[in-house]
Amino acid sequence: MTENSQTESQNRFTSLWLTLVVVGMFGFGYALIPLYEVFCEIAGINGKGIQVVSETESRQAVDEKRVVKVEFTGAVMGGLPWEFEPAKTIEVHPGESVRITYLARNLSSSEVTGQAVPSIVPNRATRHFLKTECFCFNNQKLMPGEEKEMPLVFKVDNDLPSTVKTITLSYAFFPATGEQTAAVESATDTRG
Repeated sequence: MTENSQTESQNRFTSLWLTLVVVGMFGFGYALIPLYEVFCEIAGINGKGIQVVSETESRQAVDEKRVVKVEFTGAVMGGLPWEFEPAKTIEVHPGESVRITYLARNLSSSEVTGQAVPSIVPNRATRHFLKTECFCFNNQKLMPGEEKEMPLVFKVDNDLPSTVKTITLSYAFFPATGEQTAAVESATDTRG
C-alpha cells in the first residue's frame, strides 16, 4: 500500500468519524428538549407535573385524621422590579380545599408584567398538589406602585404518600418578556 492511498484511507475514516459525531450531536440536541421535559416533570421543576384541575374534578373526602404542613416561598428574578411576599406556612387536611394569597408590589414607575413559575418539593408530592385557581396560570400586570393580592386555591390529594409530612410550594416571578418585547416594538413604531 502506498503512502498516498494510506493517507486517503485515513482521511475517509476521519471524515466518516466526524460525520457520525455531527449526526450524534444533532440527535442529542434534538432529544434534549423532550428529555428536559421528562426531567422537569419527575423533579417538579418549572411547574412540570403540577396538577391543574377543576373544582368538580378535585372533589374528594377530607381526611381529618391526617395533617400536612404546606410551606410557601417566593422569589423575584432579575429584571423584575417587584416585591413578592408568600403566604404563611399552614397545615391542611388532604382533600380539603384551601385558599391563600400572595402579595406582589410593583416598585417601579412604569407598568410591569410578570409570570410566576411554580415548583414543589419533595418531588413525589408534585402530582398530589392539585390547583384549581392560581395567579401562575396567567401573566400578572401591575401598574406603577400597585400592590395586588394574588390568589391560590389548592388541595393536597388523599393519595399523597404517608411519608410526606411537609410540602414546599415555591414561585419564581420572571419578567413576561413576550409582552415587554411587544411594548418596546409598539413604542418604536409610534416614534418612527
